[in-house]
Amino acid sequence: MNFYKGEIFAIDKPYGMTSFGALAHVRYVISRKLGIKRIKIGHAGTLDPLATGVLVLCTGKATKQIEQLQAHTKEYVCTIQLGATTASYDCEHPVNATYPTEHITLERIEQVLKLFVGEIQQTPPTYSACKVAGERAYNLRRAGEEVALQAKTVRIDEIELIHFDSNTMQLQLRIVCGKGTYIRALARDLGRTLDSGAYLTQLRRTRVGALTIENSINFDHFKEWLNEQEIDEGH
Repeated sequence: MNFYKGEIFAIDKPYGMTSFGALAHVRYVISRKLGIKRIKIGHAGTLDPLATGVLVLCTGKATKQIEQLQAHTKEYVCTIQLGATTASYDCEHPVNATYPTEHITLERIEQVLKLFVGEIQQTPPTYSACKVAGERAYNLRRAGEEVALQAKTVRIDEIELIHFDSNTMQLQLRIVCGKGTYIRALARDLGRTLDSGAYLTQLRRTRVGALTIENSINFDHFKEWLNEQEIDEGH
């Protein structure tokens, strides 16, 4: 492997860590291995801290491909709690409202999910990295400011209902989608369409383009993985 000429690989990002935090650790380990101060590295597509799974990393000259990689189709597996909402549409914030769920049936969920397949309009979460007048939306929200984001066109290729528990009102979905799709926003809109509320309790990215969770490197064992590689240190 030649990290200067450029390598593209995926790690399995752990729960509770930012994408930048995961990248910084990998950069540190590679830089130490090469005996240099800092290897050039970037990631293709941020994962929320509470999400896990495929985080694509590019080093050296391969960082030029980041934009192209971000456009690749992604696959997620998620768990959604019906009947309640949070400010961030996930577990980062506490439940702020509860809603009736007695009217929600498996058949109704299956009907509603079909409405979200194809090109749809989606408003990003205000707790997101979207920029408003040069500022990150989540920074503005955390500072107590109101944020209004514009809806944008996103593409959802496939939604598979894996499981629905009518007692806990939780559903598990597999989603295949294009660039810029927020699964948290999908949970919010699904809850509203079901005349209830919803928020994300678990999110795992299982694929980006051809890179899958099966061929992603375990984050906690990245150093061991690196030690097993044949390294070419030529620039």
